Amino acid sequence: MKEKDKLELIKYRVEKSKQTIEDVEFLIKNNMLGLAVNRIYYGGFYILSALALKNNFTTSKHQQLIGWFNKTFVKEKLMDKKYGQFIVKAFENRSTGDYDDFAEFKKEDVLTMFKELKDFCRKIQEFIK
Repeated sequence: MKEKDKLELIKYRVEKSKQTIEDVEFLIKNNMLGLAVNRIYYGGFYILSALALKNNFTTSKHQQLIGWFNKTFVKEKLMDKKYGQFIVKAFENRSTGDYDDFAEFKKEDVLTMFKELKDFCRKIQEFIK
């Protein structure tokens, strides 16, 4: 991939993450909590995939991306472990919401997840710049 194309793709993924944050806010306001949980994960996923691309790491597997992040940034103490815990928990919550019958989330919990997403995205952007 050409450097210019790579930079455009990184920028696109960052913007997609920002748009997803706006989507989550709308979903929470409209009490669509299961869908908000899904989008919280994907907001983190998009920004994390931008970070991976910046660092020349590619994978089609979500868990490999999360593992790479935890090994490269959390284990090496470049980022606080709370960020690794956030993305793991967001992935688990997304899976629960998408695949478990009758999965429900409390609004206060979703609001906490949303706050953590925004913090996660801000922190990741520091490493992308």
